[in-house]
Amino acid sequence: MHRILILLLLTTTTSILINVSSGLPFILGNGKAVINWTQPKDDWKIETAPRSIVPHLDTRNKNQTIAKEESEEDNRILERLQQLKRNSSTGRMLWYDMSLSAQDASHFPPFVDKALRLFSLDQVAYEIKNSVMSKVSCQACKAGAGLLKSFIQSGKSDQEIVKTIYNFCVHLQIESPRVCEGVSREFGLEVIFVLKRVNLGPDEICSFVIGDACGDVYNPYHEWEVSFPPVPKPAPVEPPLPKEGAPFFKVLHISDTHYDPHYMEGSNADCNEPLCCRLSSGRPTNPNSAAGKWGDYRKCDSPKRLIDNMLSHISDTHNDIDYIIWTGDLPPHDIWNQTKEINLQIIKDTVKQMSEKFPGVPIFPALGNHESSPVNSFPPPYVQQVDSSISWLYDELDNQWKRWLPASVSQTIRRGAFYSVLVRPGFRIISLNMNYCNNKNWWLLLNSTDPATELQWLIYELQSAEFSNEKVHIIGHIPPGHSDCLKVWSRNFYRIIARYENTITGQFYGHTHYDEFEVFYDPHDLGRAINIGYIGPSVSPYYDLNPGYRIYYVDGDHDLSTRMVVDHESWIMNLKEANLYDYPIWYKLYTTRPAYNMKGLRPLDWDNFINDITNNQELFDLYYKNYWKNSPVRPPCDAECKKRIICDSKSGRSHDRKHFCQDVESKIDERESKSWKAWFYRGFTASWNAISSITYLPKYVMGLG
Repeated sequence: MHRILILLLLTTTTSILINVSSGLPFILGNGKAVINWTQPKDDWKIETAPRSIVPHLDTRNKNQTIAKEESEEDNRILERLQQLKRNSSTGRMLWYDMSLSAQDASHFPPFVDKALRLFSLDQVAYEIKNSVMSKVSCQACKAGAGLLKSFIQSGKSDQEIVKTIYNFCVHLQIESPRVCEGVSREFGLEVIFVLKRVNLGPDEICSFVIGDACGDVYNPYHEWEVSFPPVPKPAPVEPPLPKEGAPFFKVLHISDTHYDPHYMEGSNADCNEPLCCRLSSGRPTNPNSAAGKWGDYRKCDSPKRLIDNMLSHISDTHNDIDYIIWTGDLPPHDIWNQTKEINLQIIKDTVKQMSEKFPGVPIFPALGNHESSPVNSFPPPYVQQVDSSISWLYDELDNQWKRWLPASVSQTIRRGAFYSVLVRPGFRIISLNMNYCNNKNWWLLLNSTDPATELQWLIYELQSAEFSNEKVHIIGHIPPGHSDCLKVWSRNFYRIIARYENTITGQFYGHTHYDEFEVFYDPHDLGRAINIGYIGPSVSPYYDLNPGYRIYYVDGDHDLSTRMVVDHESWIMNLKEANLYDYPIWYKLYTTRPAYNMKGLRPLDWDNFINDITNNQELFDLYYKNYWKNSPVRPPCDAECKKRIICDSKSGRSHDRKHFCQDVESKIDERESKSWKAWFYRGFTASWNAISSITYLPKYVMGLG
């Protein structure tokens, strides 16, 4: 997650969006027009895209019994992030040390100088890692935004700005010099290109990127709404509990493999870079710092043997899988030295691996944010310059995915890496490119209005599905309620889910690496749960996690099928034991309904479960263990941690916790308050009794006679 810290501190302005199509020149703070940029016209018509209308899956209706198993638990405290070395200089002193004249330094906005003195880098890193933003992250964002704006305004060349970013990164010891150099080279020019074409200040930029933790600053350039067809919404239908003995589909969910071809057993797993366990990480300083054979809990991705072993285990253990959903993030976290060619090779290798392990099994992939190079860089279709267009990735995805998908989806994959497939009569899967909601996708800075027309296309597909009485599952990478998803995009998506609540019966995402979920509510009645987003665990142990995958049981082909998830299981490998005994064992961590005593997995049931884990500490502890995939290095969870995790499960709409979490937070605060009062009373009483018994004071002396 340190890579995100670099981007936040150095290029945080790259996550704002602006709707620019007028062709008017942009004016910077000095009143000078910098550039005249017009967004190219996009003539794509949704209704002309071919549709998948032939069922894609040859099903084998089966009646299986879902086994109930108990889970095990290990405990040990997570190593805290190593505190980054604080730089004692102020921002102005820092740049003076870097041979900037006093006159140049005085051009920096005052808030930049103040922010550099005040924000805590390790706190920012922690907040980003845990998807919680506060004024600390907001301050860091504004410092970076103001700094880059001032450089552009001063007329510095692109190369000078990139070099300054590098010097800033090294001097603050944000990362190692080679990581700083790679990040500056990979992202610098693209960031500068975009920032020269937007006219927003740090307040607007950081409110847009970070959300409510940085103030709700009104930004007319990034306010847009999707359009719905003039078709009345059908009356909501409460789905019934699953019918016992009905046929179902057995579905495998794999996410965030992050295959590292350079993983090396015995290398340094405790390095000072965003990714370790490689030859370039150096030698370990002690035996405990050496990378394990099967992976490592520290900042290390998946070795090939780990992925091979997992896929072999799945193939042997679950040989009755009907189809697979594969929700992205294939390359590793070494984002400072990746290339298009390297990432494409990893995509080809992993696609080949999946095809060989699961011959004849349909696989429905979704695109992660790590597949591009630079990471998070996904230009909309109107960006067609050879050196900037994303066609290098989307065209190859179409070539690779066509072995599993019908030919009808080729047009939308090559346009935006999204598609729709009819799986069975009355059942459709829609794969979204969630990078168009990614607030680190710098190209969206130019225009946030429904990039690639994806959401409008989604509405068209859902309306067609509603007319055809089809149920739909949506798959993607970034969960729409996650802080990485733009609030305006997430708000529009939330409206779409609400409009088609009778049609959409499940959502499936990855990205967080944890084992979790998001509940969606009626925007007009936040007490009524209407949909559920399942967030599958990562294969990669990055970091402090056991590798894992999920199995879903989806209501299958029968007259009353809801196409909802009937139950699901999470399977993990204990990485500590695998490295200790050189014998990896995959086992079922839990089965949801028996583990949590749930009648079903309807939105209503998940909403009740949220209430249960809010009020029942023992049940929350069980959920927390499963959330961390039973990691032996998971940290303890205090009241703030509990509020964050439960709020995540209630927040299907990003950057809007005030609407979803007040009741949860108040209940937890009240519970904590009562526990502290009880603790204080018990402690005071015990102390008083001890004093009385030791001193043998008469009752009248103590005022009790």
